[in-house]
Amino acid sequence: MEESNPRKKYIFDWKGAFALIGGMIVGTAAISVINVFSMFVFNENLQYRDFYLMIVNAAGFLGAIFAFDYFIARPQTGRALHFNLSPTNIGTYILIFPMMLGMMFIAEFITGQIPVTGPFFGKYYEFFTRLMAQMTNDKATMVVLAVIMAPVFEEIVFRGIIQKGLINKGMKPFSAILVSSLIFGLVHGNPWQLVGAVMLGCVLGLVYYKTKSMLLPMLLHAFNNLCSSLLIFYGNTESFAETFKVSEWYVLGCGIILLSLFYYLFMKKYRVHYSEN
Repeated sequence: MEESNPRKKYIFDWKGAFALIGGMIVGTAAISVINVFSMFVFNENLQYRDFYLMIVNAAGFLGAIFAFDYFIARPQTGRALHFNLSPTNIGTYILIFPMMLGMMFIAEFITGQIPVTGPFFGKYYEFFTRLMAQMTNDKATMVVLAVIMAPVFEEIVFRGIIQKGLINKGMKPFSAILVSSLIFGLVHGNPWQLVGAVMLGCVLGLVYYKTKSMLLPMLLHAFNNLCSSLLIFYGNTESFAETFKVSEWYVLGCGIILLSLFYYLFMKKYRVHYSEN
C-alpha cells in the first residue's frame, strides 16, 4: 500500500543515498562480525557455506531498506514504507513480458560488442569471470539469489525508493527512470552487466511508473534473471544466440520488433496513468 496522504511523500536525495549506503554497510558488517565469531569459537569460516552468500545479501539490502525507512521515510511522511503489490489483468502481463524479452535480446547484442580482450578489458574481464566463479557453484543458491532475492530487494531499492523518491522530489518521471537505471547499472561494477542492467532498469521503471504496482517489476526482474540462470546452467553461456545457434543479428532483429511493438501497445494501454497517493 502506498502512502494515503498525497501531501506527505518521501523524497530521495543525498541524505537518502547516505542512508541506503550506510544501512547496507552496517547490515553486511553485522554478518561479517558473526562470521569472525564463528571462526574463533567454532573454528568454521561461514564464507565457504552456500547459505552465507544469501545471508550477506539479505542483510545488506534489509539494512539499506530499514535505514531509509527509519531515518528518511518515517520522519518525512510519518509512516513506514509501504508498496503496492497488487496484481493486474492478464492483458498487462501479455504486453510486458514480450517487451522485456525484446529488451533482453537487444541488451545481449549490445553487450556482445564490448571487448573482452586487450590491455584493459582483458584483465578486467578475467578478474570479473574469476569473481563470479568464486561466488557459488550451487544451482539452488544461485536461483534463490538471482530469481527471488534480487528481484524483491533490488526493485524495492531502485524503483520503490530511488525512482519514486526522485519523482516525489519533482524530477520528471522519465528522467527519474533513467537516473535510477543508471545507478542500478553502475552498482553492478562491470561494463558487461552495465548495459543490460540499465536497459532492464528502464523497462522495470517504466512498468512501475505506469502500473503503480511493485509486483510487476519484481516478476519481470525474476523472469530476466531466470532466463540468464537457465542459459548458464544448460548452455554454459548467457547468450541466446549461442544457445540456439542463431546469428546475433537475428536476435537483435527479434529484440527490436518485440520491444518496439509491445512498448507501443503498453504505452497506448497505459497512456493515462493514475497518480500515486
